[in-house]
Amino acid sequence: MIHISSQFDGGNIEVVDASDPSDIRLTIRKDGNSDFFQWFYFRVSGARGVPLTMTIENAGASSYPKGWEDYRAVVSEDRANWWRTETRYDGSRLTITHTPETDFAWFAYLAPYTLEQHADLVAFAQACGAARAERLGSTLDGRDLDLLTFGSGEKPLWIIARQHPGESMAGWFVEGIVEKLCDAQDPVSRALLSAATIHLMPNMNPDGVYRGNLRVNAAGTNLNREWRAPSLEKSPEVYHVVRKMEQTGVAMCLDAHGDEGLPYNFIAGYEGVPDATEAHLAPLNRFRAELARLTPDFQTEHGYPKASPGKGNLTTSTGHIANTFRCPAMTLEMPFKDTANNPMPEVGWSPDRCKHLAGKCLEAMLLMIDDWGSGL
Repeated sequence: MIHISSQFDGGNIEVVDASDPSDIRLTIRKDGNSDFFQWFYFRVSGARGVPLTMTIENAGASSYPKGWEDYRAVVSEDRANWWRTETRYDGSRLTITHTPETDFAWFAYLAPYTLEQHADLVAFAQACGAARAERLGSTLDGRDLDLLTFGSGEKPLWIIARQHPGESMAGWFVEGIVEKLCDAQDPVSRALLSAATIHLMPNMNPDGVYRGNLRVNAAGTNLNREWRAPSLEKSPEVYHVVRKMEQTGVAMCLDAHGDEGLPYNFIAGYEGVPDATEAHLAPLNRFRAELARLTPDFQTEHGYPKASPGKGNLTTSTGHIANTFRCPAMTLEMPFKDTANNPMPEVGWSPDRCKHLAGKCLEAMLLMIDDWGSGL
């Protein structure tokens, strides 16, 4: 008998009818205390050799329906290797077809990066001897907010991820950051950590990750709209990070995200912050150019429209940090689909590609070490 479940770390699906494997009907559960929904992650049991046709009936009503266009879901039979499977979107319903070769198969919007994986990553970073681990405070569900600090150089560089919990590519990205910084023989890491201190928040929203949310924390709050006035009641995750940034200072901040619709890696900047000078914006433009030179997975042609001068959103991390610390701050957006400019159809945008991009970001940071904190 086929059974579908999602009662596990990061899981999200609701079963309407699973009695017929050729016509399984599903819906995505909304984030708690919110109307956002798009992330799904579930397990199918008892379907070895059985052709499955699974339809997510509320896909067209999701938060970002254009995200389903030219999209293919991921599947794994060992939860370590994920690949793309046949997926169709008719403008209303998303249909996934697959024939498992094993008794259990897992399906997801993108390769998950669960709270348990986060815990393993923090433990690995501490054990490698390169990182200092610190608890900044608690989430609304009582979970720990973990900060990893690498190096002892003069420039305080910040990297944060998973403000939006369903953007699991950000988890794989920070795993790539940690692995490279923990490699004592990596020349880029050694040079960077002698010139800078890197403060890394691998998971800004552990409650949302565990609950299987797309975009919000346990209170239903979108953390990336809380930076101007965070509170312990609605957004303790941002509150504690802001307090820490005030202690360390910020010479540069990179915030890792994912975009549902655009099939590209790109950086959204802070062109709209008040009184942005040419000197303030120069490191942003150079970082984009350096990253595009270092890897064909990154490009500068496609992205979000740039805000007009003085019209930027100061409630986001990038807007608030660039304006408050008068430093470069950037939002790195990665795709849920594939990169249209450098496609790999079998896997699309994948965990390994996230980690490779992370390494290139560190290379670009080192190339620009003298530029960080120079914008006024």
